[in-house]
Amino acid sequence: SFTKGGVAIDKVLLMYDNKMASDEEIFNALDKAFKEDRANFKNPKALYLYFSSLVDLHNAGKKDLQDVFNTYDDVTEKIEEENAELTDVITKLLPKEDAGTLTSKEKRSLRVATTNSESYGKIASSVDSKLGALADCENLIPLYQRNFESRKDDVTWVKRAVGRMFSKECTDDPMFRKLFEAQLRLDPSADAYVYGGTLKKKSGDNSGAIADFNKALELETNPRKKSNIAYKIATSYRNTSKSTARSYAQKAIDANPSNGNAYLLIASLYASSANECGDTPFEKRAVYWRAADMARKAGRVDPALSGRAAQAAASYDAKAPSKTDIFNSGMAGKTLAFKCWVGGSVTVPNL
Repeated sequence: SFTKGGVAIDKVLLMYDNKMASDEEIFNALDKAFKEDRANFKNPKALYLYFSSLVDLHNAGKKDLQDVFNTYDDVTEKIEEENAELTDVITKLLPKEDAGTLTSKEKRSLRVATTNSESYGKIASSVDSKLGALADCENLIPLYQRNFESRKDDVTWVKRAVGRMFSKECTDDPMFRKLFEAQLRLDPSADAYVYGGTLKKKSGDNSGAIADFNKALELETNPRKKSNIAYKIATSYRNTSKSTARSYAQKAIDANPSNGNAYLLIASLYASSANECGDTPFEKRAVYWRAADMARKAGRVDPALSGRAAQAAASYDAKAPSKTDIFNSGMAGKTLAFKCWVGGSVTVPNL
């Protein structure tokens, strides 16, 4: 903490813990520290406080909604950058852990990276819940309509607006197309093809959509960005074609093995297919084991997601066959193959 930013942060946290500062003082001090020394602004609690004090100021009528979004983007980007460094360490060490060849120094590195990633994950979800309904379509659309004329040449603003409308599924609103066309004009990058493909898909032009999506993946050379693009495409197929969604989620994992969101998506695709897989109730419910495995994998490759992943895995496990079901099936310890699109197999647990 001996950096300039670190000292400033420690001071604010002390004031906060002793209830010696107003929201305004906390926000202003942290805003200054973030803008002057972003590289060293790593403290998870301070990152959360930076954002939450601003939302409280907004709720008190002292700050504009646009300020809330700007700071939300800055904070989540910072959390993602820090977590990306940690998951790079984890990705290198997991195969060694599986093979049982970790040195004691590597064991410690893996433990530290995992713990820190979990902390960033907790903060990220607190930041999201603090943002809450402020980011719903009915708030986003009027804000973007109001600011469009003055901000339409600001590439960062435009890209963030398009991304937020996409992730909140406000893509049916004409404002989405307007923002997307502005992005296309300012920065016809890979992401733009994702949004273009989404619009084509909505209008029923499936082959045009797939062509745009593949173009986006081809254009993007950065593996993490490529992975995020493949994941975005996968989510857009979640409700229309599970197998297409899975194949793009798999591309996301191939590009970045620590993309836990892609594993969580595959898990939910499997779980939602339980009824279409297998002839007997036992076979159908066995699909939940496969879903739970995928969910657990998400938390392992990206510990920031471990809370969500464990919750998902527990809910899938609860729907899988019980010990009594396993006993009655006579399948304990045997391999059960899936005939539906899910494919693959599971080993039924031994009793």
